[in-house]
Amino acid sequence: MGDMEQYKSLISEIIAKQAVILGPDIAILKARNVKALELSADGQVTSISGDPEAAIQALVDEYVNLSGLIVKNALGSIFAKYPGLKKE
Repeated sequence: MGDMEQYKSLISEIIAKQAVILGPDIAILKARNVKALELSADGQVTSISGDPEAAIQALVDEYVNLSGLIVKNALGSIFAKYPGLKKE
C-alpha cells in the first residue's frame, strides 16, 4: 500500500471512529469542512489534495474543536497502526 493509500485509510478510520462517537452525520459533516479531503457519501476518503499530514491535522482539529481531548485519546489506537506515517 502506497503512502497516499495509507493516508486515505488512516483518515477514513478517523472519520469512522468519530462516527461511532458523534454519529455519522456530524462526523462526516465535520470532515467535509477539511477542504483537502474528498469524501464518499459514507465518509470514506476518495482523494486528498495537498499535504496529507496537513489534512490529518485539520481533520483532528475539527473534531478536537467539537469534542476536546476525548478525540485525541480515542484516535491514539488508530495512529499506532500507522507507525511509518508522521503526525503532529
